[in-house]
Amino acid sequence: MQRTPKLRPLPLLLAGLFMSGAAVAAEAPDAPAPQAVDANGQPIQTVEVTAAHLKSERIELSPRIGTTVYTIDQHIIEGLPQGANTPFNEVLLRLPGVDQDSKASGSLHVRDDHANVQYRINGVLLPENISGFGTAIDTRLVDQIDFMTGALPAQFGLRTAAVIDIQTKEGVRNGGRIGVLVGSHNDVEPSAEFFGTQGNLSYYLSGSYVRNNLGIENPQPTRNALHDHTQQTKSFGNLSYFIDDQTRVGLMFGTYNGHFQIPNNPDQAPGFSLTGQSDADVGTSNVTSSQLNETQKEVNRFVVASLQKSLGDLNYQVSAFHQYSDLHFFPDALGDLIYNGVASDTLRSNSASGLQLDGSYKLNASHTVRTGLQYTRQVTHSNNTVRAFPTDDDGLQTSTDPLTIFDNSSKTGKLYSLYLQDEWHITAPLTLNYGLRYDKVDAFTQEHQWSPRVNLAYQIMQGTALHAGFSRYFTPPPQELAAQSSINLYTSTTNAPAIPVSDNVKAERTSYYDIGISHQVNSKLTLTADAYYKHIRNLLDEGQFGQALILSPFNYAKGYAKGLELSAIYSDAQWGGYLNFATQKAMGQNIVSGQSLFDPDELAYISNHYIYLDHDQKFTVSGGAHYHFGDNQVSTDVLYGSGLRLTPDGGAPNSGHLPSYTTVNFAYTHNWKNTGFGNVEGRLALVNAFDRSYLIRDGSGVGVGAPQFGTRRSVYAGLSVGF
Repeated sequence: MQRTPKLRPLPLLLAGLFMSGAAVAAEAPDAPAPQAVDANGQPIQTVEVTAAHLKSERIELSPRIGTTVYTIDQHIIEGLPQGANTPFNEVLLRLPGVDQDSKASGSLHVRDDHANVQYRINGVLLPENISGFGTAIDTRLVDQIDFMTGALPAQFGLRTAAVIDIQTKEGVRNGGRIGVLVGSHNDVEPSAEFFGTQGNLSYYLSGSYVRNNLGIENPQPTRNALHDHTQQTKSFGNLSYFIDDQTRVGLMFGTYNGHFQIPNNPDQAPGFSLTGQSDADVGTSNVTSSQLNETQKEVNRFVVASLQKSLGDLNYQVSAFHQYSDLHFFPDALGDLIYNGVASDTLRSNSASGLQLDGSYKLNASHTVRTGLQYTRQVTHSNNTVRAFPTDDDGLQTSTDPLTIFDNSSKTGKLYSLYLQDEWHITAPLTLNYGLRYDKVDAFTQEHQWSPRVNLAYQIMQGTALHAGFSRYFTPPPQELAAQSSINLYTSTTNAPAIPVSDNVKAERTSYYDIGISHQVNSKLTLTADAYYKHIRNLLDEGQFGQALILSPFNYAKGYAKGLELSAIYSDAQWGGYLNFATQKAMGQNIVSGQSLFDPDELAYISNHYIYLDHDQKFTVSGGAHYHFGDNQVSTDVLYGSGLRLTPDGGAPNSGHLPSYTTVNFAYTHNWKNTGFGNVEGRLALVNAFDRSYLIRDGSGVGVGAPQFGTRRSVYAGLSVGF
């Protein structure tokens, strides 16, 4: 069943970004496919129609009434400078209200939130992996991304800044694609995809490899970073077996492995003396900061087994999932002691397993009831081998021989969620979705909440739609990051915190108000506007504290966020373009957990002053355009940010902001169709074409670890063959 376009509060970004007429056609029912058979004589059309029907029913399990929804499909992705090789987080930067950040700080923010984004693949909520530089999601597996923000219906909880619902590619026809992208910073990225059907089985398999010398942002404005090599591999599989026209069993799996060098910042002054490695005076060393060797490894893998059933008015999907992730930071055994007074070998691991059930029942023409539940069990381990120097009562180093401290802990946590909601078509132009959600967390904190949700969509006139909503949110701290170190182990060492108290992180509780309007000026141009306000208790934030690039969560006692987003989308047969503008503000007061992570003066100021959150950015703009001619396409896009927060010398925490930046990118693609090798695509891309050097972070601010500069001008060339 196709969702009726007029019931959508905001038109999806189907024609936006880079796509023209083909994306609009995706809203209409597919034309009948010619009868074809596979090697076994099985009609391929039967599998294709069944897959399309069950995919549509799966999407219908998730209501979107009253929310803000933008959609990105394969055509849009192919229009980006690096195409399907674009890192997934960078794809999302082309959406309204999404801000760029450093890879060490989470890479992006939605509506001035830190992380708090949930990822769903084919309707299944994935447990969180341990934050790092990479992402387990490979852009090339995407068939369509629905990006939902605002006052979400009761089905969506826990992580609520945005819902990124990914519909993956499926093997409704036999074929594949192999390709390679090469470019600046010794970048080499080979990839392969294979898909098809065998009887009632459809499959999609993909794999990719990335190697370059710019794995993490450069701490200097130079074109090339010191000690910044990375190697990353990703794989994904989606298998579906159609028992009959109404029943599908599926298996999804994915892996990610990343190896990173931590880039060096030369000409730093040593702060400590180490036996055999330093001269007599502190501030000199035989080990220079340009020669340090810190590294980090990341692993993530998941598997999901699903059963989907369509019984006319009753539809449901039940899934069992398992995910494992770990992150291991290896210090420079000597250099970290000399420059930081601490060398910490840190390993975090998280294993999560659970069940998810979503179902819908159409009571009559006016009411569709949806309900569901989810249970997740997580086991987290934090193993730290820390070397630090002994100190006196004044915190001064008393020996050049370090101590070794073992700080290991583990935690088993559980999450319980259930919801019930009704989609009520009151009149032809008016739809109300209302419901109730319950969430409970039993981990480092034991809390629960009942959360009412109300969402309204109203068709004012042909081409003009209004939506509004209110949602209560309950956001538990990420268990994989919330491990509490044993502060007393570090007494009288260079790793002792200035504040020897650290309360456990609490769940965030939010009242969220959202209102928006869309207007279709004509068949080619659509305008949208959306405003929101969030009143927050126990506001969750995250920061990098220490050398290991692992984020640690903490709470402000209270806070708020508000903003406005504007979007324009234009599309015709050859031209297409989009322009997004967002302004926002987020502030918090009084840090009430993780106090040992902070400087005493900083903590005292925040206790009775509202401060900007470190990831607040006042203005964000993104835009792009493309032009088709024959088998060619040229495209360009622009990203603008007014600058994240900083702490000026002698100023209040996060009271300043970094300089604004603008980056411009270009791409050209050409297709050679029906060659002896298949369909061949060539690609040339220019990223940051005007070679703007800009800071994403300057190393100051609450919970900010080190400076990071944006990528300088980079050139890429790619070739892929589809068969």
